[in-house]
Amino acid sequence: MKFLRNLLASILGFFIAIFLLFIFFIAIASIIGAEEKVVIKSNSVLELDLSTPVKDYAPKEDNPIAEALELTDEKLALNKIINAIENAKTDERIKGISIKSTYINAGIAQTQAIRNKIEEFKESGKFVYAYNDIFTQKNYYLSSVADSLFLNPIGAIDFRGLSTEILYFKDFEDKYGVKMEVIRHGKYKSAVEPFLENKMSEANREQTTSFLKSIWSEITEDISKSRNISIEKLNAIADNLGGRNAELAKENNLIDAFIYKDEYKEKLDHISNGKTNTISLEDYISSGKGRISSTSKNKIAVIYAQGDIMYGEGNENYIGQGIINKAIIKARKDKNVKAIVLRVNSPGGNALASELIWRELELTKKEKPIVVSMGNYAASGGYYIACNANKIIAEPTTITGSIGVFGAIPNFSQFTDNIGINAERVSTNNSPFYSVFEPMDKKFYDVTKEGIEQMYTTFVNRVSTGRNMSFEQVNEIAQGRVWTGKEAIEKGLVDQLGSLNDAIKAAAGLAEVEDYKVRNYPDYKTDLKDALKLSPFSKISKEEVLKEALGNENYQLYHNLQKMKDVKGIQARIPFIFQIK
Repeated sequence: MKFLRNLLASILGFFIAIFLLFIFFIAIASIIGAEEKVVIKSNSVLELDLSTPVKDYAPKEDNPIAEALELTDEKLALNKIINAIENAKTDERIKGISIKSTYINAGIAQTQAIRNKIEEFKESGKFVYAYNDIFTQKNYYLSSVADSLFLNPIGAIDFRGLSTEILYFKDFEDKYGVKMEVIRHGKYKSAVEPFLENKMSEANREQTTSFLKSIWSEITEDISKSRNISIEKLNAIADNLGGRNAELAKENNLIDAFIYKDEYKEKLDHISNGKTNTISLEDYISSGKGRISSTSKNKIAVIYAQGDIMYGEGNENYIGQGIINKAIIKARKDKNVKAIVLRVNSPGGNALASELIWRELELTKKEKPIVVSMGNYAASGGYYIACNANKIIAEPTTITGSIGVFGAIPNFSQFTDNIGINAERVSTNNSPFYSVFEPMDKKFYDVTKEGIEQMYTTFVNRVSTGRNMSFEQVNEIAQGRVWTGKEAIEKGLVDQLGSLNDAIKAAAGLAEVEDYKVRNYPDYKTDLKDALKLSPFSKISKEEVLKEALGNENYQLYHNLQKMKDVKGIQARIPFIFQIK
């Protein structure tokens, strides 16, 4: 009896402890959640700092405990940034915008979308000022939209043109016997070129030069218009680093004056006719200004597909057919959803997952119009899931196209031979087989190549049908070639250049509705267990240590190479090692 009493007491104590722990978390959540509400004071200036990572879609977490304990990643949503600037146009408390960001943690297309929105904001008659100690090139591109642009007297502007650098591993593979076996279709499919060559192919150099020049032309045209500097002079400034100090920057009209931070504050007070109050973009969004309110029952569904495409469920950081298709079906079945916008920001990935998403969109298109809006990337698999829309709208600087496929698997046979290791295999049948410890045999190569060719043909057929083009027409501009949105519209891959808001308006037009509200998908759910993985304690990981030791750029190279481990099945994606500087 004594043992039974002790056992029952222990069980009861356990459940009481769990209950008290639950109450404790709820209490903390309530206390932290009861923070003072953001108040927008009169004579305020909206300060734009885009150092926080910008994602196309960063939904509000649905776990109050995780939110209250700050166990979620910090990020800004592009759609909320755009809405906040739109609301600031008519908010009497907001006198103007101050762009004051150390660097821009967003893609070029996202940066251009924000810049265009600030340009619209200026039509309200309110001012836009910008200041920084040092301007990176992307930061200067955004800030150049300002009415007045200021730089620290000891500062500089890194204005030098665009470039990208790709590492090639063929000689390394030959030397150490560790290589990637590659099968591909598309002479421009440069995602795997670094494993096949020791220098850039002419085809890859041609496409890289083409899209870099296309993006640069967008940047220089926008800056030229805002700063009243000819494009020819801007290129001369870039060639000679004409913003490398404050005096040269002023001389070349890149800035209006070089002043200190306190002097900049005085200028804000002067133009606002009184002492200004600064409100951060994050606080302005949290006050409710990150959304456009509407009482209409009609909805335009915006489904965000962001990240690499991988076979599986998917989450906020990568596209899986599971969560995306659930969102498509949910929007399709909602009678109040009149049209769908698929916002694609993806370099591509798994071909099978792309096909499964394509199929669900094809079924949905029979019931409701679909418009695609392209972000920084909508290439390869990202274009695959976009090609059957009723209308495709891209940003001018979007990276798209790359219609091609490949397969890549590691092989260590030469390495193991060199160190005296031999692999022996026993099988019941003579089917094609691959081992990382043996050279790829012809039978395995042939069946894999057959799969690659079949997938490429399917991809081209999907584009051909979706874009109302012949197979030959698509094949001519495919072959894995990358295009910017500006180039893609000339090739028939895109219908119109514009923003996400333009795509929403186009979808409403196809649905013949004038009054509507926007409903964002997917709905992401994060339980406490998942949220705890994001806690400050769990972030002391191998990745964080490497990032600290290597720096952001070198860590990105490491991260890109690590991605190769996750490549499974036939791939439709643009290059892994691809950064525009």
